[in-house]
Amino acid sequence: MKVPFLDLQAINGQLRAELALAQDRVLSSGWYILGPELEAFENEFAAYCGATHAVGVGNGLDALHLILRGYDIGAGDEVIVPANTFIATWLAVTHAGATPVPVEPRPDTYNMNVSKIEEKITSRTRAIIAVHLYGQPAEMEAINEIGRRHSIKVIEDAAQAHGASYRNRRAGALADAAGFSFYPGKNLGALGDGGAIVTNDPVLAKSTRDLSNYGASRKYQHDRIGFNTRLDELQAAYLRVKLRALDRMNEIRSAQAARYMELLVDSRIVVPSVINSVRPSWHLFVIQIAERSRVIEYLTEKGIATLIHYPISPADSKAYEGLIAGCAITSLLSSKVLSLPIGPHLELGQIDCASKHLIDAIHMVNKHSAAKP
Repeated sequence: MKVPFLDLQAINGQLRAELALAQDRVLSSGWYILGPELEAFENEFAAYCGATHAVGVGNGLDALHLILRGYDIGAGDEVIVPANTFIATWLAVTHAGATPVPVEPRPDTYNMNVSKIEEKITSRTRAIIAVHLYGQPAEMEAINEIGRRHSIKVIEDAAQAHGASYRNRRAGALADAAGFSFYPGKNLGALGDGGAIVTNDPVLAKSTRDLSNYGASRKYQHDRIGFNTRLDELQAAYLRVKLRALDRMNEIRSAQAARYMELLVDSRIVVPSVINSVRPSWHLFVIQIAERSRVIEYLTEKGIATLIHYPISPADSKAYEGLIAGCAITSLLSSKVLSLPIGPHLELGQIDCASKHLIDAIHMVNKHSAAKP
């Protein structure tokens, strides 16, 4: 049995008729930028997250970047970021002109170790970006308390956490502001690129909306140096369709994650821990194993697709070479993590199959290692 890692044709195919109607609606309107579909999606997505404002932008990186700009964070400032994250989190800080200051993760949840944050705060710290990595919300109560105590902003990087919740509140309404990505492979993915800023702060909402549209508060009135990063009408229309299906598809992911947890009972497989009061969106299901390359080879032969998120940490990348000190825990995780197939394109039987072959692979590798002289 083949188990693909991702199949966007199958996922989007479940909504093909509704997506086609949304496309026809946009084509018939003749309005393709900053129109009624975007306004409707922004209202619907803000309400879904439990917030009052959403601002559609071109991608998730731009969402984080504009939040920082909206808070006037820039040159000379520092922003606390997770060491263990996709590089976009760091790039947003760098593009704003500030300096990313990494905090190592908890190896069991992969998220930022809250107990290590305050030792990194200086007089130049202006914000903390908390990433809900792989779809599990960070420990937001403690992070928000640190933010309040030091009078610094707390920003969610919710690029992988559409529909995830912490203490019965959804990602997007857990801090001062949140940045989302709608990259096609996300739980709420467009049929192109896209992103959004979500906040309860009307001043930030207006500031980032202006910044996203050339710095204009109204046409041809450019009050500040802005950017061109807007969520177009077609993607907004598609996202309105997919938002209605998000909870149902997240339930499928949750059932699959539970099955993995049930089946992958092996001391040589480290499955993710879920903290109390959290309901992950399970964008990814990431384990830790030894001799990863040999396990991947075995699984590939059996038709089980896997990926590595992420093989090179931001601190170890050429982009930040010589600028940021190495992060030992993150580097170790990067050598051990393996993402297993999960998503609404799969059946539970395929999760069973992937689990069986993974355990077989672990046994094969262990047996081979034991046989070495």
